[in-house]
Amino acid sequence: MASTLANATAINWPDLPQTCFVSGRPATSADVETGCAAFLINVKGEAAGTPIKLDIPQYALHIDEATGKETPVIIIQAEENGEIKAVGYRELGTDQLGAALLREVRLLGTEKPI
Repeated sequence: MASTLANATAINWPDLPQTCFVSGRPATSADVETGCAAFLINVKGEAAGTPIKLDIPQYALHIDEATGKETPVIIIQAEENGEIKAVGYRELGTDQLGAALLREVRLLGTEKPI
């Protein structure tokens, strides 16, 4: 755990966004089109995601399960459907959006990691 915190402190974390994220509701196609959500859970053309009770947005590290590489991200959505719990994120320093299973991220909270 100490090494993860050491890595997190070496990162220049920006302030959390004030807009352009999805919290307390499922993402819509408009959210995805505008870059405010990374994915859409649809079943037969209907939104089928249920929001996960997490603070959104928040800081996190995405951990690649194959390589162990940690990428600093800001979580912009969190939804579940059945046993699947997923988060959408924006990589720090880029406009790259991504999605991962909740177990693939280490949540760091809403306070800027120091």
